[in-house]
Amino acid sequence: MTVEEIEFHVDTWMNEWAIPMLDNKSRYLIFYGGAGSGKSVAAAQKLVLRLLEEDGHKFLIIRKVANTLRNSVFALIRETISEWGLTEFFKINKGDMRITCNLNGNEVIFAGIDDPEKLKSIHGVTGMWIEEASELEQEDFQQLDLRLRGFTKNYKQIMITFNPISSLHWLKQVFFDKKKDNSTVIHSTYLNNKFIDDTYKQVLEKMKEDDEYYYMVYALGEWGIVGKTIFNARIVNERISILRDKKPLKRGKFIFEYDKHNPNKILDDTIQWIEEEDGFISIHEDVKSRYPYVIGGDTAGDGSDNFTGHVLDNITGNQVATIMHQFDEDHYAEQIYCLGKYFNNALIGLETNFSTYPVKRLEQLGYKKMYYREVEDSFTHKIQQKYGFRTDKVTRPLIIANLVKIVREESHLINDMETLNEMLTFVRNEKGKPEAQEGKHDDNIMGLAIAHYIRGQQEMELFEEIVEKKPVHFAFRTEDDNEGGFMNW
Repeated sequence: MTVEEIEFHVDTWMNEWAIPMLDNKSRYLIFYGGAGSGKSVAAAQKLVLRLLEEDGHKFLIIRKVANTLRNSVFALIRETISEWGLTEFFKINKGDMRITCNLNGNEVIFAGIDDPEKLKSIHGVTGMWIEEASELEQEDFQQLDLRLRGFTKNYKQIMITFNPISSLHWLKQVFFDKKKDNSTVIHSTYLNNKFIDDTYKQVLEKMKEDDEYYYMVYALGEWGIVGKTIFNARIVNERISILRDKKPLKRGKFIFEYDKHNPNKILDDTIQWIEEEDGFISIHEDVKSRYPYVIGGDTAGDGSDNFTGHVLDNITGNQVATIMHQFDEDHYAEQIYCLGKYFNNALIGLETNFSTYPVKRLEQLGYKKMYYREVEDSFTHKIQQKYGFRTDKVTRPLIIANLVKIVREESHLINDMETLNEMLTFVRNEKGKPEAQEGKHDDNIMGLAIAHYIRGQQEMELFEEIVEKKPVHFAFRTEDDNEGGFMNW
């Protein structure tokens, strides 16, 4: 019998979310999520099908500790082969934990990171599956990644399965925060598993009542948090779950031309939106006529990598667009200018703690609608108005507290995943001060907090409709211009 004669219907045995992954050829295929989601089963199923359909393979299955493989991945692959009625096509060596496909000689080898000598002796690997990858150190993964190289008849892929733990874990930094090239990430929970038994489902559901945090991490497969977060982690993670598969309406940037005779004037009629898949501006809800908008921005300073900006619909408070990038200050100001023009001449309020240049550049460009703060002149003691938002010991706690309230009561207003992820690593330090965990950032949090704070200086109702002036027709005259048939008042 040849492999072509085996009749098999994957939809009978597989979850719907897993079936498209059979054709996925990314170098890194990441299955992560909660307990009972079927992610490891999906990886085992894909492996078995590749063993049957392709040839020239030597798959390496990895866990941190070798003796944990026998009762986990090795048992799962054997169970998959048996359930699918494919036992006759495989030779299974239980002693050495080695599986061979009788049809083509494909092999599956199992090894632990704790057995480096065995790993060194394995050559010609064509694919890998790293189970419980959160147990590995980043250096372990890097060494495995380097092993998968050279010519292979079929595509090379590393499947990675794990339950997320700390939001500070290297897996999150490599595959989620920085979005590693040539990778596909799939999230699943017990709610996506049509094969889960009712008893186990009830056990997971009970966690919601007993320990909300444990349910969030263990059952819903969200990243865990180390330390006490400022923002409600459950609410933030629920919003992340809703938005996970929702892409922005559009992504891109603005292009424009300067006045040839004035380097400080952007020609507004030349401003154009350019679509880019990896653009640094994300628009979640497009501009609406007569609607007032505000833009709050955080400029890059100490410990910060990105300039950010958040556009709010000032009637609803909804986050309709974001900008985040490693800009030069002048380029940041230019994109903010264009973003403000695009959103009906939005009120712009940029943080000025580390540099006042972006605000000054907006002034040079002639942007009229900017947030101002009142300050007392140190010599005359007169109150002056200055553009830009100043974060200090008074305003910082104020704007953060306001944003905490918004997250608690109106989390549906937040549509940006980067911002939500920052909220999970925004904690109190040993002195009780809210700040980003070491190695993390708060650029988006501060930008959004500023945007909400400055709303009071912008209209909160629809702008008045502009009525275009038209010629007034006199009934007693003809339409002959020579006779004055029309007259402009």
